Amino acid sequence: MTQFQAPISRYLLSDPKTFVSTLRTCKSISQIKQTHARITVTGMSHNPTVANKVIHVYTQFHAINDASAFFDAMTHRDPFSYSLILVGFSKMGDFDNSMRTFREIVRLGIVPDNYTLPFALRVCDDPICLKMGRMIHHVVCKNGWNSNSYVVAALAQMYLKCGGLEDARRVFDEMPERDLVTWTVMIAGYVECGNARESLVVFDRMLDDGVVPDRQTMVTVAFACAKVGAMHKAKYVHEYVRRSNFGLDVILGTAMIDMYAKCGSVDSAREIFDAMEEKNVVSWSAMIAAYGCHGHGREALGLFPLMVQSGVEPNRITFLNLLYACSHAGLVDEGRKIFDTMWECHSVKPDVKHYTCIVDLLGRAGRLNEALELIKNMPLERDAGLLGAFLGACRIHKNVELAEKAAESLLELQPNTSGHYVLLSNIYANAGRWEDVAKVRELMTHRKLKKIAGRTWIEVNNNIYQFGVGDRTHPRTSEIYNMLQRLSERLELAGYVPDTNFVLHDVDEELKAGILYTHSEKLAIAFGLISTPDGTPIRITKNLRVCGDCHTFSKMVSAIVGREIVVRDNNRFHHFKEGSCSCKDYW
Repeated sequence: MTQFQAPISRYLLSDPKTFVSTLRTCKSISQIKQTHARITVTGMSHNPTVANKVIHVYTQFHAINDASAFFDAMTHRDPFSYSLILVGFSKMGDFDNSMRTFREIVRLGIVPDNYTLPFALRVCDDPICLKMGRMIHHVVCKNGWNSNSYVVAALAQMYLKCGGLEDARRVFDEMPERDLVTWTVMIAGYVECGNARESLVVFDRMLDDGVVPDRQTMVTVAFACAKVGAMHKAKYVHEYVRRSNFGLDVILGTAMIDMYAKCGSVDSAREIFDAMEEKNVVSWSAMIAAYGCHGHGREALGLFPLMVQSGVEPNRITFLNLLYACSHAGLVDEGRKIFDTMWECHSVKPDVKHYTCIVDLLGRAGRLNEALELIKNMPLERDAGLLGAFLGACRIHKNVELAEKAAESLLELQPNTSGHYVLLSNIYANAGRWEDVAKVRELMTHRKLKKIAGRTWIEVNNNIYQFGVGDRTHPRTSEIYNMLQRLSERLELAGYVPDTNFVLHDVDEELKAGILYTHSEKLAIAFGLISTPDGTPIRITKNLRVCGDCHTFSKMVSAIVGREIVVRDNNRFHHFKEGSCSCKDYW
């Protein structure tokens, strides 16, 4: 017997358990392939248990092509074989092959189980997949899995990801029993769909049902609080975490840093940061970002050397946050130094987002020509974010000529983004060029684009209220407008004059002043004054950049009523106190 024949005879004597055990101990693709070859030589690939194990280990190592080739070559496939290959495709995010396999399962009359169905639903994560998701839902109901919590949770998650909010809620509400997993899926789903307010409503329902949240649930709720700036709920999250002795690990601690920062309390964010026993680059970057969005550029820069000394290497996000902090605090020289040392000292190559931060930094400081030179000479392709930052700087410094050049390039890149047209229109309006304003708005109409409406939210007594411009839908509308009138009288005595330059319509001055007084942030502040105890901060969130007149209004109101007003707009936080703002009017 030759040396080659001897091993083969031993393999012929091997039983399935031997190969299953060997596959289980494989540590690499090469080891799996060696074992696979032996299985083929011995004829064990015809054994269902061994064959299914081969598929399983290939998918565990993300070798989906090898798993698929082996599956296709199988002469006998059992239901578990189909389940394993579908799961493999699903884990790789391969929608087409997952659905092809699922259709084959249904065609063959195989009843998918509560392991296979969630993976089939998992790849339906986009509105274009909704039709397929509904088909799987039909299979779920047909085979009686619509009472299984894991399957129903996957169904709800699928509908949420595909934009079928009503379908997700219907599936959820029809469940005979809801466990913690299902509740958490719904809470997370609403956050991911951009409806964080509803996720907090679902969380309250969960508590009313007596379901006890775990660490993962609290991470999800922290994200929701961060999205809407719900400080009352944020404090509940903090207290619950403390009472439950969860401990501030990297994931929960970082989520709570972000939560407090976006709810308006950078001091509470720092308290969480200091209490964390372990911090990684994400945690450090989150705290730097917290300081940055509140305008505390020096504090953000002060963290950086401490981070490096602790042995944590910065990444591209760290530098983005540092540059952002410098931009919003006017630290031009410091920002340039950070940018120059990224690659030299930390081997982090600047990408277009870092260049965008530098353009924003220079632009805010009025160094438009320097920013323009940087754009012209940068080694990367310009994108809409970078050009948008430059256009925004042109608005701040009223440079119409450069604004037109930036807008021309920007609209070539993104002709269907309404915000670019609105910004250019505002620049023309500030310059009194009403004919150009009309042309831009006519172009928007032609392209069926609509301006994003300004909205402001305020949390009062654990409820979140929304206001729009001139809003009169609130039950306490008359009280809100009476408060605005009283404020108007007191502000006038204090020397406040409405800055009608921020009304971007060609109307008379009296009408402009009237429009200014009904801006959504002013309505929210007035509501806060009549709805919250004296001496407590008023916290509001705006979906757009706060206008200059509302900025002045908020400063003066904070002085005459003796209340701190915290405004979070789409760029940063403003803390108004005793007649001044934390941004020092640099925004």
